[in-house]
Amino acid sequence: MNSIIDINWPRLTNVLAATTSRQGGISLPPFDSFNLGDHVADNIEHVQLNRQRLSQQFNSKQPIQWLNQVHGGDVVEVTIHQQTPITADAAFTKSKNITLAILTADCLPILLVNQQGDEIAAVHGGWKPLAANIIANTLDKFSCKGTSVKAWLGPCIGSSTFEVGAEVKAKFLSLDVKLENCFIEQGNDKYLADLQAIARYLLTCNCVNSIDALAECTLTQADKYFSYRRDGKTGRMASLISIQA
Repeated sequence: MNSIIDINWPRLTNVLAATTSRQGGISLPPFDSFNLGDHVADNIEHVQLNRQRLSQQFNSKQPIQWLNQVHGGDVVEVTIHQQTPITADAAFTKSKNITLAILTADCLPILLVNQQGDEIAAVHGGWKPLAANIIANTLDKFSCKGTSVKAWLGPCIGSSTFEVGAEVKAKFLSLDVKLENCFIEQGNDKYLADLQAIARYLLTCNCVNSIDALAECTLTQADKYFSYRRDGKTGRMASLISIQA
């Protein structure tokens, strides 16, 4: 079974991009089966074999640069592949020798590329990185303006299931009061938050207007996606992008 989901983006001949499902791997419950996270207490040999299978299915010769994601706003520019995960929540590169990857299990994966396909980025769009302005921080790495950047938003916890407290909403409103429109009040200081809508707004604020999305909810599709909020102890999917030589 192929674990790669063809996202039909960015439609540039020199750029490969994809995301994964939870299907088609060898990890055992609760990580069944295509878990790619090596930090979730899964059998590390299973994770390594899943990652080898990912490299084969992604069909890119470039090694994958993994990150140590810490739910912050830091972006790293990768020039040389490092075996050890780099601590950051977004990665940017101009190199043809590196595949960028983001791990998620409810958070929003965001992939970015310029029109020429020679600058790319992968962003961990959890609520904390988004509130820490990680989209603007990543776009600052590009040599072009946002109007020349294409964005892809991946599967994440959906707007009808992502309940947050008033403190989360307040964090976003301190960034931009117009983000009020991305929250629906539920009562008792609880709100439903729309991560994809938040990301779309922040992208357009930075002049990115070419935005594609796979609008699927990770929490409600248990057969297809891992979900931390649904299951707690669970695996991670990956979203990847690389420039082809």
